[in-house]
Amino acid sequence: MSQRDILATGVRALDLALSDQQLDALMDYVGLLQKWNRVYNLTAVRDPAAMIPHHLLDSLAVVAHIPAGALLDVGSGPGLPGIPIAIAQPQRKVDLLDSNDKKSSFARQAAGTLGLANVSVHCLRVEHWPGQARFPVIISRAFAELRQFVTWCAPLLADDGVLAAMKGVYPETELRDLPAGFGVREAIRLDVPGLNAERHLLLIGKL
Repeated sequence: MSQRDILATGVRALDLALSDQQLDALMDYVGLLQKWNRVYNLTAVRDPAAMIPHHLLDSLAVVAHIPAGALLDVGSGPGLPGIPIAIAQPQRKVDLLDSNDKKSSFARQAAGTLGLANVSVHCLRVEHWPGQARFPVIISRAFAELRQFVTWCAPLLADDGVLAAMKGVYPETELRDLPAGFGVREAIRLDVPGLNAERHLLLIGKL
């Protein structure tokens, strides 16, 4: 089975309906990631076959569970999970935020090469975000402990918005340390095709 077939099978298992063009864009993204990874340390996963479950399907597993609206991906690195989400949902505006120059440069290049008009890339720390933007969805993938994630991102969250934290093992200790005024609205165990590891999505909001 080809890598593209593995991706297509995984996408169907996640109950997502993606076009051939979207599948091609996801594979092109992996190709760019592999190419840049030879020079820059963008991701610890270097095998392109492993990138499909670890990066693409892991990112796409949250699509069915996050609310609609503009999305801010904090600590996005090379564009994960933001770029796969933007490919799967071209109607959603996606802002990628990371303070690493090389990773942000890659994300900007990838978004341009793939023609993702719904993606914007910002190279700065979350606490230095300019303006008064408020996002209905702020997501992070292994960015920080939950208390730090909530504290840093709360000023950018819309009143009825959610902080979507992608985690591995269910983080019971971190949840006990959430800042006052915030709580878990929903905890979802994700089944990522081809990934033999625990994955959870925590939707956190204002109480």
